[in-house]
Parts: sequence; structure tokens; C-alpha cells
Amino acid sequence: MPYLSLFFTSFAAATLLPGGSEALFLYFLNEHYAPFWLLFFATLGNTLGSFTNYLLGKYALIFAQQQHYMQQKWIDKATLLFERYGFLALWFSWTPIIGDPLTLVAGIARYSWKKFIVIVACAKLIRYAFLYAGFLAITQ
Repeated sequence: MPYLSLFFTSFAAATLLPGGSEALFLYFLNEHYAPFWLLFFATLGNTLGSFTNYLLGKYALIFAQQQHYMQQKWIDKATLLFERYGFLALWFSWTPIIGDPLTLVAGIARYSWKKFIVIVACAKLIRYAFLYAGFLAITQ
């Protein structure tokens, strides 16, 4: 059950909803749950939450275009910028405040979802691995 709660907390934390999963992750580490599974479920939940943002951006764009909320020139500019810098930008998807909007813009810019998943999953895993390493450094 703790793994499932970490998954859903990590999922929600990666969406545009406010919140974080790091404290719960560290709490479960302190309670001696299996670190591999904590890393797995936290990363999976956080990655899928970011992919939800991606899909929101992708499909909200269709709605925004139909309602004339977004001009095509701004969409083209975002797409061009994400084609050029998206790979680097998505490595910051783990960061507070800017990470969630980056994943939304990736959807708006129609960035490759396969590249998106790989980059974001790696970035999220590295973040949780650093938390785990910090935890080990403090508790050992």
C-alpha cells in the first residue's frame, strides 16, 4: 500500500496541481521500505503525471485553436523553440515551479512523445536517486 500511495502522490505532484512527493518518498525510506520499489513507483508516477501535462497541452491546443485563444504565430514559435531546445529543457522537468509548465509546453509544441517519455523518466529518476543518496549520506 505505501508504494501505491507514493505512486499517486508522485503522479499528482507532477501535474499542474500543487504538491510534492519528496517528503513521502523520504518517509518511506526512513520506514525501511524497499528503495528499489520506492524509486520505481515514485519515478513511474511522476513521469506519468508529466505525460498527463503533455497530453493536456497537446489537446488543449486543439481547443484553443478552435476558440481562437492562441494565434498560430505563437504556436509556431513555441514549436520552433521546442524543436531546438526541447531536449535540454525537458531535463529540467523535475524542478519545482518550471518543470510542470515545461511538460505542458512540450505537448503544445507537439514534441515527440517517445523522446519526451525517455528524457522525463530519466530526469525524474535522477532526482529521486539524488534524494535517496542524500538520505543514505545523512542516515549512515
